[in-house]
Amino acid sequence: MTKSVLIGISGGVDSAVAAAILKERGYCVEGLYIRNGFPAGSEREAEVVASILGFPLHKLDTASSFRKDVVDYFVSDYLAGRTPNPCIVCNKKIKFRYLLEEAQKRGLGFIATGHYARIEYTEGRDGFQLFKGIDKGKDQSYFLFQLGQEELQHLIFPNGDRTKKEIQKMGLGLHLPPRKESQEICFIPDDNYRDFLEHYPVTLPRPGNIVDEKGNIVGRHRGTHSVTVGQRRGLNIASERPYYVLAIDIKKNEVIVGREEDQLAHGLIATNCSWIFPVPVGRGIMQVKTHIRYRHRGVDSEITFLPDNRGHVRFKIPQKAVTPGQAAVFYQGDCLTGGGWIERGLRDA
Repeated sequence: MTKSVLIGISGGVDSAVAAAILKERGYCVEGLYIRNGFPAGSEREAEVVASILGFPLHKLDTASSFRKDVVDYFVSDYLAGRTPNPCIVCNKKIKFRYLLEEAQKRGLGFIATGHYARIEYTEGRDGFQLFKGIDKGKDQSYFLFQLGQEELQHLIFPNGDRTKKEIQKMGLGLHLPPRKESQEICFIPDDNYRDFLEHYPVTLPRPGNIVDEKGNIVGRHRGTHSVTVGQRRGLNIASERPYYVLAIDIKKNEVIVGREEDQLAHGLIATNCSWIFPVPVGRGIMQVKTHIRYRHRGVDSEITFLPDNRGHVRFKIPQKAVTPGQAAVFYQGDCLTGGGWIERGLRDA
């Protein structure tokens, strides 16, 4: 029986080469281009990729879901004094959700994307496990921590055991249309999230005071949505030593700042935790390496499981800029065990 797969096609080299690899492996490949309601300018490139590689390209409009589940979440987090990560939410609620639904509708056995990550199956133990990609500089597993067994059992990451340079070289051989790799949020193409928020139909926080930890006023902010924890630049505070944002107090409409050493946190509280395979939530401790943001090198930690899908994380070495709203993702070696959303950093030892 021919193996069949529905792959998400963005128009870029990663998803195109992933599709080519699947065809080489003998899969019957079909593509899905997901429209999100924002002009990304990549639909034509996706069509060209499908034409070059010779597979049908389906299109799906997810604009309503994308705005509700991703954009509104993004805006509401900033208004609540948090720093959101929309790519993680999009992966769970848009990309993999609709890929899986469409594959099932079309009778296709697997789904795939061009992510740099790996999946392995351990029979009789933990089921499907998620690992970092071979290319540690391009690994994208951090953005996938919300995936579970339901998705992983149907999912293929063809690029996970190759480096970005290998993928780019393969792309040249396929004569794909040139496209600049984007590091920006897809619905904010100019990477100016403050301007995006200020043109979104919501009531923004008013300007207020920037204060130090003793309550002394040291400056003014243009709205709490305009700063993030850990920020140094753009605070416009006259001082011989730089200030950093330590916290955002929505109720008082204040931004609290301190010096570089004041940023250090000994741990964090994570909420809405999810796990790749079942863990004894509510009891016990797990030793992990915690990544508190993408590109973070990770820190040796221990998690104490708490009720209501929460976790108390204690770092072996204090970390700077533990930012509410960002993801704390947990690894054991290259294996991703799970993750959660940072509620707050813990500055007590």
